[in-house]
Amino acid sequence: MIAAPGLVIATAGHVDHGKSTLVRALTGTDPDRLAEERRRGLTLDLGFAWTTAPGGRALAFVDVPGHHRYLATTFAGIATAPAVLLVVSAEEGWRRQTEEHLVALDAFGVRTGLLVVTRADLADPAPALAKAVERACGTGLAGAPAVAVSARTGEGLDLLLGELDALAADRPSPDPAAPVRLWLDRSFTMAGVGTVVTGTLAAGTLAEGDTLHLAPAGRTVQVRGLHSLGHAVPRVTGPARVAVNLRRIAADQVGRGDALLTPGRWWTTDRVDVRYEPTGGTDDGGRPPRLPAEPLVHCGTAATSARLRPLGRDAARLTLRTPLPLHVGDRLLLRDPGSRLLVGATVLDPEPPPLTGRGAAAIRARRLADIAEPTDPAVRLATAGLGERGRLAAQGYAVEAGGERWLFDRGHAERLGATLAAAVREHAEAHPADPGLPLAQARRLLALPPDTAWDGLAAASGVDLILRDERLYRADEADRLPAAVAAGLTGLLDDLRSAPFQAPTRRRLDELGLTAEALTLLVRRGALERVGAVYLPAGSVVRAARELAGLPQPFTVGEAARALAISRRVAIPLLETLDETGHTHRRPDGRRFLTDGG
Repeated sequence: MIAAPGLVIATAGHVDHGKSTLVRALTGTDPDRLAEERRRGLTLDLGFAWTTAPGGRALAFVDVPGHHRYLATTFAGIATAPAVLLVVSAEEGWRRQTEEHLVALDAFGVRTGLLVVTRADLADPAPALAKAVERACGTGLAGAPAVAVSARTGEGLDLLLGELDALAADRPSPDPAAPVRLWLDRSFTMAGVGTVVTGTLAAGTLAEGDTLHLAPAGRTVQVRGLHSLGHAVPRVTGPARVAVNLRRIAADQVGRGDALLTPGRWWTTDRVDVRYEPTGGTDDGGRPPRLPAEPLVHCGTAATSARLRPLGRDAARLTLRTPLPLHVGDRLLLRDPGSRLLVGATVLDPEPPPLTGRGAAAIRARRLADIAEPTDPAVRLATAGLGERGRLAAQGYAVEAGGERWLFDRGHAERLGATLAAAVREHAEAHPADPGLPLAQARRLLALPPDTAWDGLAAASGVDLILRDERLYRADEADRLPAAVAAGLTGLLDDLRSAPFQAPTRRRLDELGLTAEALTLLVRRGALERVGAVYLPAGSVVRAARELAGLPQPFTVGEAARALAISRRVAIPLLETLDETGHTHRRPDGRRFLTDGG
C-alpha cells in the first residue's frame, strides 16, 4: 500500500508545455481522464496521479489545464495544492500564460515548488531555466530549485523526483487537529457506493463516520468511507488527495466549489474586507491597477462574482454573490473578467461592520490599515469592543480555547469600567440601605450581552468592584453592612431574643429603620429569611420544624401557634413556608404533620 502522501503537487504553466506528459513520465499514469483530452492532446479538466519518491514518501499530483480558456479550472487545481511544479518548455520558453500562472500562484500564497523546464532533448534548456529563475524572483517561488528534464528520454527525472522528495521532507507537517476545509473538485456516483467527492485535504484529519458541514448549501453530511491514492483507509491526515463517500446526498447536490467543513469551525460569509497585493504591475503613476467594480473571486475550488467597494489605497469590501467559508488570513484571487488582470488578496475580516454614516469608509480604511497580522483579534475587538470567543475562533482568529465566552478590547473595557464605577457610586448614594448595583441593570447600562461574565469585564477593565449576590459593590462596601442597616439588625435580633419566632410588625421595622431595601439586603446576606410577608432570623424555618416535631401529629394552626408562642399573623405564613419546603404536609381538613424530611 502506498504511504500517506508526503506532498500534493499541482502543475502550472503554458498550454502544451508538457505538464501532463511530465506527470505521466513521473507516475506511469495518464492524468488526462477524458476521451476528448486524449483525442486532442489538450488537458481540459483536472487530472490526478501519484507515485512514490525515492525516500518512500508518496507524491500526489494535480494536473491542470494550461489554456487561458480554462483559467477557472486551473485556479481550482492550484489554489488547494500546497506545492507546485511550474513547467516551461525549452522550445518555447517563458510565455504569457506561464506568467499568468505564476501571478496566480503568488496570489494564492503558494510558496513551495520547483521550476521545471521540459523537452530538454529538443532544445537547450539553459535560456528557459535562466528566464524562469529570473521571473520567479520577487514571488513566493523565489529561490525554488530549477530542473531541466525530458519526459521522452527520461533525462533529469530522477533528479526531479529527488528534489520533490526533499521538498516533501522540508515542508512542515500541517496540524492534524486543524479544522477540516476540504474544497471539492469532483463529484460522481459509483455503483453500489453512492456519491463520491474528491479534493485536496490541506490540513486536519478526516475519518469514517465524521459528521461534516457542506458549504454553501448548509447541509449536514456524514462520511461513509474514504479512499486515498487508490486505497480504502479509515482516516486521512493532510496533506493528502482524498475521495470521500458521503451518505444520503445525491452527486448532483454537491460539486466543484463546495467545501466539506468541520462544523462550527469556519465562517461562511457573503461579505468580507480584504487587503490586496497587485501582482500585475502598476499604472503610469506607480499606483496599483484599478480593480473592476465586479471582479470574479477565486478561493479554493470556488469561484463567484462580487461587488467591490474600495476602502483606501489597498483595501476593499467584497460582497460575494455566493457565500464562502473563510478564515481571516485566507488568500483570494481577484480577476477582472474583461481583462487578464489578476490580483491577490488577504482576508482581513470575514464579518465586517456596516458602513453607515458620513466618513464610515475612511474610518474603516484606517482600521484595516492597522492590521499587521490578520489572525490577531486586537483590531477586530477594537472595532466591536467585544467579541464572542467561539465566533472569533470560527473566523480564524488566534484565540485560546476555553475561558470566558466574551473577549474585550482593553480600551473599550476600561471605558466600560469607568462608566460602571460611576454608576455604582451613584446607586450607592441614592440607595444607602442597599448600595449594590444589580448586575442586570449594569448590563443594560453598558449594553452588554445578558450572558457576559463579570469576571471577564473586571479582568479586562481593571475596575475595583466586587460582585456579591448578583450585585456590584465598591470594594469597601462589599463585605459590610451599611451602619444604619447593621444597627437595625441588632435591634431586631434583640427583640427576638426572648420570642424567636415572633416576627416584628411593619411598624416595628420602621422604628428600627429597616426599609424594604434594607430587609432585602439582609436576606441576601443571610442574616434574615423572608417568611411570606414577615421576616425572621436566618434558620428560623428549620428551628420551627424541630419545635413542631414535639406536638402530637397531626396538629392545627392554633396548636402550632401556641407551641411557637406566635400569633396567627406569623403562624400562617410560617406553616405555608414549611409546606413549600417539604417539612410539613397539609391534610384536607387543614391539619398538618411533619414529614420524614422534617
